Amino acid sequence: MLTTDQAKDFCAQLVAKAQAMGADAGDAVYLGKGSQSVEIRLGALESVDRSEAEHLGLRVFVGKRSATVGTSALDPASLDELAERAVEMAKGAPEDPYAGLAPEELLMRDAPVDLDLVSAAPAPEELRAIAMEIEDAARAVEGVNNSEGASASYGRGIVGLATSHGFAGAYEQASHVRSGAVVAGEGSGMERGMAWRMAHHAEDLLSPAEIGRMAGDRAVERLGPGTMKSGPMPVVFDRRVGRSLMGHLVHAISGSEIARGASFLADCEGKPVFPAGITITDDPLRPRAMRSHPFDGEGLPVAASRLVDGGVLTGWLLDSASARKLGRQPTGHAARGGGGSPGVSASNITLLAGQESVADMIADIADGVWVTEVIGMGVNVVTGDYSRGASGFRIVNGEIAGPVAGITIAGNMKDMFANMRAADDLDFVQAINVPSLRIDGMTVAGS
Repeated sequence: MLTTDQAKDFCAQLVAKAQAMGADAGDAVYLGKGSQSVEIRLGALESVDRSEAEHLGLRVFVGKRSATVGTSALDPASLDELAERAVEMAKGAPEDPYAGLAPEELLMRDAPVDLDLVSAAPAPEELRAIAMEIEDAARAVEGVNNSEGASASYGRGIVGLATSHGFAGAYEQASHVRSGAVVAGEGSGMERGMAWRMAHHAEDLLSPAEIGRMAGDRAVERLGPGTMKSGPMPVVFDRRVGRSLMGHLVHAISGSEIARGASFLADCEGKPVFPAGITITDDPLRPRAMRSHPFDGEGLPVAASRLVDGGVLTGWLLDSASARKLGRQPTGHAARGGGGSPGVSASNITLLAGQESVADMIADIADGVWVTEVIGMGVNVVTGDYSRGASGFRIVNGEIAGPVAGITIAGNMKDMFANMRAADDLDFVQAINVPSLRIDGMTVAGS
């Protein structure tokens, strides 16, 4: 795998090759990654894996025509062929009036900031010991009687990007992942519990024993689920489930969806969408955060922003193409993979904590549901309609009661956002972090 300096230079050389073969402009991205992992099941070693992969993506423009090609072959002959093929493909592509690189005057010119995303790799023996400790702790929880395994892994990645109009940059990041899954109960009454954590630095993770106990507790607390009556009622989204609502928000305010008129929030810019107490931030420069990065997928600088400020939707997430379609400037939210043109993505999303405790937030709920898991893909970003299978716990007279499963929760996301309340239990665990969220007036379909 290349170093960051090598990745940056490699991309610049590939773009120069394409220009020499007739491209008017272009950019290239290098993605390198390596990983090692150990998996344990029932106290025995299941697998030890090591992998490494590299990919180059080249995008070229001939006038307003463009093409994107990729390869994992990095030898000079293969790269010459790649550049030549990309230029020929672009010449035969249809014209796109919105095609092009990011505006040159907006490119990042400063050196990338250090976001503290790199850490050393543990030895395979250490990974094995960690996985063993996770599973031992999970199996020690009373009621757990089987295991689906525990794993520990380390990964390292390099991202490099260069454009024909003056940007070249690269950065490195590491990841430590710990997970475990166990089973409680017998026969048709079996329930699964799973827990995992991921961080750039191992010291930012929960201990292996804590992760294991969390997995075991989640399996046992789900035993003997009932159902509940159908009807409108308050729904409280557990923090690990509430994150998915922020994913739907990001999708709905992506420039590509707005430009196509395919978002239920298309007419809501600058308007209250959430209650006044809700603020949602996006910060790609937060040190050690999981989606932190010093520049976007088109070489533009990135900065912290508020997607929702005091309940008001502040605007759209724009790459250069969607910005041109909307007559605006890009916002530094372009995301680039190894193939295809840049898309739009957010980074580290946080819904800021509210003022009330979880106990106070649910105290007046006579009959409701606390959702800890959702399934299915019943979300329509065009209309905002939301319907997903769910499981969790009943809330009865302000207290968490027994587990429930096999229910469906439904509503419209405009109404859901407008009726959202946030507790004070925000915890930074993943790239998207939210406190417990209460939404009144949703429809629950049970028995």
